[in-house]
Amino acid sequence: MAQKYDTVEAYVAAQPAAAREILNEARRRVSNAVPRATEAISYDIPTFKLDGKPLIYVGAWKNHIGVYPVPTGDEALQRDIERFQSGKGTLKFQLAEPFPYELFDRLLHAAVAEHS
Repeated sequence: MAQKYDTVEAYVAAQPAAAREILNEARRRVSNAVPRATEAISYDIPTFKLDGKPLIYVGAWKNHIGVYPVPTGDEALQRDIERFQSGKGTLKFQLAEPFPYELFDRLLHAAVAEHS
């Protein structure tokens, strides 16, 4: 059974160094881009909420970072995320590859636009 965490801080602290670095940077980017966003644990992974509703989930797994759900941004965004898609609403970013932070920023902005 997966470990349960009460806070995002506890979740991040329990991850291997590579995942921890990515999660902390994702938290920083969400905080900078969406200052009103709050953090919570939902579905056992970090969740960023806006106005009390989930905006984006970011979870660490053995070999990848998962980002959920997949925003339906513009066509260019859809082309750029295609190779990371795994299922209808999941993006998987392999830990063995550099994390695409700029793409994450675009996903975040698309999620905010959909949320509005």
